[in-house]
Order: sequence, then C-alpha cells, then structure tokens
Amino acid sequence: MMNVAVEEMDSLKARLKAIWAAGDYDRFSRYMEGSAREFYERLNIAPGCQLLDAGCGSGQLALMAAKDGIQVAGVDIAGNLVERARTRAQGEGLKVRFEEADAEALPFDDASFDVVVSLIGAMFAPRPDHVAKELLRVCVPGGTIAMANWTPQGFIGQMFKTVSMFIAPSGMPSPVLWGDEQTVRERLGPGLSQLSLTRQQYLFSYPFPPSEVVEFFRQYYGPANRAFASLDDEGQTRLRQNLEMLWTAHNRAGADCTTVFAEYLEVIGIRV
Repeated sequence: MMNVAVEEMDSLKARLKAIWAAGDYDRFSRYMEGSAREFYERLNIAPGCQLLDAGCGSGQLALMAAKDGIQVAGVDIAGNLVERARTRAQGEGLKVRFEEADAEALPFDDASFDVVVSLIGAMFAPRPDHVAKELLRVCVPGGTIAMANWTPQGFIGQMFKTVSMFIAPSGMPSPVLWGDEQTVRERLGPGLSQLSLTRQQYLFSYPFPPSEVVEFFRQYYGPANRAFASLDDEGQTRLRQNLEMLWTAHNRAGADCTTVFAEYLEVIGIRV
C-alpha cells in the first residue's frame, strides 16, 4: 500500500512540474510586479538578512530582495523557471542561490533563514502539512514567515473554480485553502509566537481587453495552458467563454483595457 501511495505522489508531482513548466511564467509574471513589490516592501526586511523564497518562479521577489542587499536563496519545482531566475540574476549582476527543489522537502538545514517567504508559490504544493513543517523548520527562532495566498472568495479563487468545472480534480487539497484564515492558523499557528492575517488586493492590469487576457493566460500561465490543452475544441470554447465572462464582469477599466483586483491573504508570522 505504501508503494502505491508513493507512486501516486510521484505521478502527481510530475504533473505539477509539467503544469508549472508550461507556458512562460516569466513573461506572465512581469504584469504582476507592482503588487509583488508592495507585498515585499511591507515586510521591511533588513539588509544582511538571509531570505528564502519558496516557490520563487522566475525570481521576481528574490531579485527585489537581492537588490536591497539581502542574502537570498530561491527554490521552485519547475527547473526551467529556476534557470530563468539564474539568467535574470546574472544579467543584473546579482548573487542569488537558485535551486530546483520541492517546498515539501527543502534542501536546507534547520534554522537557515531569518525570513522565509512564499508569494503565491508554496500554496500549490500537494501536501500542505509538509509545506508548513518545512517553512517552520528552515526559519530561525524569532524569524519571519510570510506568505501571500489566493483566497477562495477572491477573483483568482473564482477563476480556479471556473476552470475546475472543465477538468478532473487534481487529487490534492485545494490550494486556496491557504487563503482561509482558520486553515492557516491550524497549519502554521503551533509553530508561531505571533500571526497576522490580512486580506490584501493584488492588481492585474493589462493594456488589452478581457478576451485577450484570457488568451494571455492560456499561452503563458501554466495551469491555464494545461487546462486548455486537456480539452477538446468544444470544451476549450466553453472554458474560454466562461473565463471571458468572469474577467469582463470584474473589469474596472474600459473595453480596451483590463483592470481586476484579486484578493489574497497576507500571512506574516514570527517563529517560536
């Protein structure tokens, strides 16, 4: 029975790697830098600190921190994103340690980092109990653990719900449970002396209409890319229509542009 469970988890991890390696997350994330910087700056991290970015993608937050004199390591499950992060760091003359690694099994010693951060990253790992344990383990006593996680009620939570109507369940707990206050308290609370939970808004702003935003997601955002690819022509058309309606309904800009605010839960805790 144990071997079956291990094989199933290995298969799930392989699918997750393929999802996040699909598209072009680096290009996709460039439209998200404004709110990423707001989240990062609220942490007020002192220069010289050791910071881990878990689920770093192509290095967005990690590179911001490195520019501020913070000693940074970043890990992500998708090897192509790690390579892109390394290329970006080299191009900007920044020294950052990027590794392909799993947030459920971080390749670092206990108490290695003063700050452990995950910006819309570790929430997608399939075993949240393992993630919580690892984030706490690698953080020094008195250090900071910070996450930004989409909420079930927010726009991205609604988008995931729309997509899930067309594809089979992943076999893992919903990632947006990391955006539920009580769930976060249960997962991280026992290892923290302080925990602050604040609902924030993430800005998605594009100089093109909602129909093109949906196509942008389909091309460059791994989960959307793989969802569309798994459907036949009719399914793709229906999914596209549903997503266009969702983006249009929440759009605060004119017909030729798209501005949508997506709620996330900002988690800031102090390690016991």
